[in-house]
Amino acid sequence: QVQLVESGGGSVQAGGSLRLSCVASGRTFNGWAMGWFRQAPGKEREFVTTISWSAGITYYADSVRGRFTISRDNAKNTVYLQMNSLKPEDTAVYYCAASRDTYSYTEKEYDYWGQGTQVTVST
Repeated sequence: QVQLVESGGGSVQAGGSLRLSCVASGRTFNGWAMGWFRQAPGKEREFVTTISWSAGITYYADSVRGRFTISRDNAKNTVYLQMNSLKPEDTAVYYCAASRDTYSYTEKEYDYWGQGTQVTVST
């Protein structure tokens, strides 16, 4: 059974930092891209960032570029999201996902999803 399990969410004040982790299990993800998406209350889920298998390709949504950093440790089947300079508008449930593509920022191209972890940023 394939599982993606996120952790590291929580509550933080504006300007603070959090580091999310996502551990994948249940199959090999060699060659797969990983991504992070988020869904704020009352809004649709949106793309945050993606990283290729080799970590040589990364893309970020304009809203997080320069503040968030995605990375991965393939030996540990883990992808990370370092979030700095957090803003109240970053408040959302954050989901990690796995795609068979080299990289993708399109939700429909992701095959497996985690259950999400809540991030709350207060003023």
